Amino acid sequence: MIYMGDVQRRKATTLLREQCANFDRVTSSCLLLSSYDYEPCPQLLTSSLICRYFRDAVLPADKLLNAQIMGESGVKGCESCGQPFRAVSNRAKFCDRCAKIRQRDQARIRMQKIRG
Repeated sequence: MIYMGDVQRRKATTLLREQCANFDRVTSSCLLLSSYDYEPCPQLLTSSLICRYFRDAVLPADKLLNAQIMGESGVKGCESCGQPFRAVSNRAKFCDRCAKIRQRDQARIRMQKIRG
């Protein structure tokens, strides 16, 4: 069973309320579980990841939260654009696209200093 911290649980609850197709916003119930009675959504009531539909269909919409909850090590958020990326070292701060842009900008500044 996978457990979430408080911050992760709040983000997951927000994601569930906004994007889950089986969540009834009027009654805060799960449409898959409620046949005649309104069953509360079990994912809202617990800090563990128990709903398969949420884990497989809704959670991948937020890649950084998905990586944090599912325990994919080496996934960080880019300081420039905020997108999750797989870090190849502990010093990595930027995704590949932003790293190339930053490297090009620093080279431009360095060459301007050399040329005077």
